[in-house]
Amino acid sequence: MRRRAGLSVVFLAPALFVALCVTAPGCIHQDQHMRPSTEALQAEIESFVSVWPQAEIAVALIDPETGARFSIQGDRVFHAASTMKVPVLIEVYRQAEAGRFSLDDSLRVENDFTSIVDGSPFRIGDDSDDALYEHTGRSLPIRDLAERMITMSSNLATNLIIERVKADSVQRAMEAMGARTMRVLRGVEDIKAFEQGLNNTATASDLAVLLDAIRRNEAVSPEASEAMRDILLDQEFNEMIPAGLPGTARVAHKTGWITGIAHDAAIIYPENAPPYVLVILTEGFDDHAVASEVGAGIARIVHEAVR
Repeated sequence: MRRRAGLSVVFLAPALFVALCVTAPGCIHQDQHMRPSTEALQAEIESFVSVWPQAEIAVALIDPETGARFSIQGDRVFHAASTMKVPVLIEVYRQAEAGRFSLDDSLRVENDFTSIVDGSPFRIGDDSDDALYEHTGRSLPIRDLAERMITMSSNLATNLIIERVKADSVQRAMEAMGARTMRVLRGVEDIKAFEQGLNNTATASDLAVLLDAIRRNEAVSPEASEAMRDILLDQEFNEMIPAGLPGTARVAHKTGWITGIAHDAAIIYPENAPPYVLVILTEGFDDHAVASEVGAGIARIVHEAVR
């Protein structure tokens, strides 16, 4: 018996497992690796997260290899935090492909933006990409800003790009791709909008749809999808989903966090095995490190089940 925090899992000898599968209703023997049924995997995740009743946790999985596709609280709406940068990235590449601009065109770096509430000015005050501010007053290629928006989760780069592509265009593109609940209304740190509840929101299921389109080469074009995957693979914040996976797995993902919120949305590329999509959204953890550990634990459970 191996024990995870708050969860006991019994590992049966293969012959005994097969015998039980023959007689037990709902038991699905998927292949030679004895992967559990979708129902069993959901039950294991739900048991694991029950240790933290104060938190809301949503999980979405799309695995074309096993056919597993399910969500736990998949339609529950969360503050998107920086996961909203995924659809913004898609829209950047969509507009570039449509000829609206070139990714090599430049945008002037200025920390001056206007609220969607009343047009009043605001500035980015909290960012994970301090180096970008050294370029204030100069211009950088859209391509570079898009990379910073994802890999370093740059809030300044995000707002500069949203000013160029427009939030309503991001919203329409998401809806056309099948993400019908997620909302991108504005850039980052528009405090007046936040105070009025005008926030960017996400669901685990919608983020999974968007990432799966990138995985399938159907987000814009195969070439654009490959470019976006390369950017997501360079993500610098890896304490959640990647921390629960073998070191040989590559993870194309976007994290997001604000106070009480910690998310990670990923395409996972195991070594010598097909990729799958996993999204974990959390709300209600006082300690970001604990939220990350819980996310890593869920990722570990899923990976052991499907690969």
